Amino acid sequence: MKIIDAHAHVVQYIAGFTSRGELRGVGGGMARYADGSEFAMIPPEMGEYGVTPEALIGVMDKNGVERAVLLQGQFFGFQNEYTAEAVKRYPRRFAGAGSYDPFCVKVDDVRRRLFKELGFGAVKFEVSNGSGLMAYHPPIDLNGEVMNGCYRHAAENGLTVVMDIGRPRNCCWQVERLAAAIKNYRSVTFVVCHLLAPQRTDVALLDEALSRLALPNVYFDLASLAANQQPEVYPYPTAAEHLKTAKRVVGADRLMFGTDMPGNLCRDTYAHLRDYIALSGVFSPAELEKVFYDTALKVYFGSEGE
Repeated sequence: MKIIDAHAHVVQYIAGFTSRGELRGVGGGMARYADGSEFAMIPPEMGEYGVTPEALIGVMDKNGVERAVLLQGQFFGFQNEYTAEAVKRYPRRFAGAGSYDPFCVKVDDVRRRLFKELGFGAVKFEVSNGSGLMAYHPPIDLNGEVMNGCYRHAAENGLTVVMDIGRPRNCCWQVERLAAAIKNYRSVTFVVCHLLAPQRTDVALLDEALSRLALPNVYFDLASLAANQQPEVYPYPTAAEHLKTAKRVVGADRLMFGTDMPGNLCRDTYAHLRDYIALSGVFSPAELEKVFYDTALKVYFGSEGE
């Protein structure tokens, strides 16, 4: 079975900014917040302070992954130049999304650089209150003036919009507002990260939320779905229940495999993050081809991958 990982990261160096202030690498794959707390952010075998494209390709090759989509955000710190370089160096292995803070005074200059000069065909916004826009800005209306300006720019420039709206029960998790906005941009392809980040108790909540976003121009990646069920371990039975809900509500052809590597490889193996989906029994062989490859090829690489 061919595989595209629709949610991965290259990291020149850890330079994040979150609800706990700045985030910096301190060696051995560890990172430290401004409040002094530390955690494992990168598997040591992938890098001390960052993750090169070659390190990512090494993991991909070991696990039978043909391509990956390089996303980014405030957690690792924006990696626009480094991501663009990786895509340029390995165009048959990577696609990438640019990212920016729409509150920048010079936002028009930033957009020109990212989408005209660097050539990104997608834009990713992490708006979560943990490590996204709402971690260091007041709550933002996902159907308000600022974000609509971002969606309009995407529509005018033919960009795919990737949204990470954080976890349920937080101010950033605005499913209704996002759905209302998406209905105004029917020509734009939207991807919602982490299948809306449901937790172990959110089986019913996910059903309702996905129903609101079951729109013809909306897709979902499955990155960190397993990690969000902690302390569950492989084979992640609650994650499998969430997959059943997603298949029933939005369809298997709207779902894309992703791992959120390198971070989740600090907690489990790539094989487990792949196999809990493949062996869950939720999807037929034909549906697995869509989840693991066909849909991401269409959304991020064009229907022929060219």
